[in-house]
Amino acid sequence: MFCSKCGAAIAADSAFCVSCGTPQARPALGAPAAVTVPSNVGVAGYSAGRGQFLYGGFWLRFVAYLIDGLIMGVAIIALFIPLAAITGAAAHLRGLEDAPRHGEVDPALVAAILSVVFTLLGAALLITWLYHAYFESSAWQATVGKRVVNLYVTDLSGQPISFMNATGRHFAKIVTGLIPLALGYIMAAITERRQALHDMIAGTLVLRR
Repeated sequence: MFCSKCGAAIAADSAFCVSCGTPQARPALGAPAAVTVPSNVGVAGYSAGRGQFLYGGFWLRFVAYLIDGLIMGVAIIALFIPLAAITGAAAHLRGLEDAPRHGEVDPALVAAILSVVFTLLGAALLITWLYHAYFESSAWQATVGKRVVNLYVTDLSGQPISFMNATGRHFAKIVTGLIPLALGYIMAAITERRQALHDMIAGTLVLRR
């Protein structure tokens, strides 16, 4: 490259001529080449063609709920049988049935039955909590039911959630269940990102693979 005034040789990236000091015009930088990304490239749950997450719809989530409910129901029954045998729950129930014939109910019998009931409820709560929190924070990012229908749980940026976040999401369902007519759950069918109320509280998404 040469100076436009004195003709001295200068470097291509020089702003001034080293001989006469005349400012030099720099060559325009070329525009970067366009990069084409194939439509099938992207992360799970994200549509490159549509440019948005593939949210899990209400009915897919409902099917997953039924599958998970069946699994947890079997687990709770399997726990109840040995628990009933250990605590003598069947004998307590027979004693409660026979009580009206003797004219009174033994308070100790009632206390024993209530103890069994609350123990079973506590075990059921523990099973459902650990089931959802463990699986949704695992490598699956989904319970068995969600995995069957190709759904998984993420945070709002599409990243896996922690065990604590999954725990918060699970117990936020208590608030969802308090909304009349199951509207807290039905929100998953009408909100923009298909979030139920507990998803909004916990800051989570349910996506399709």
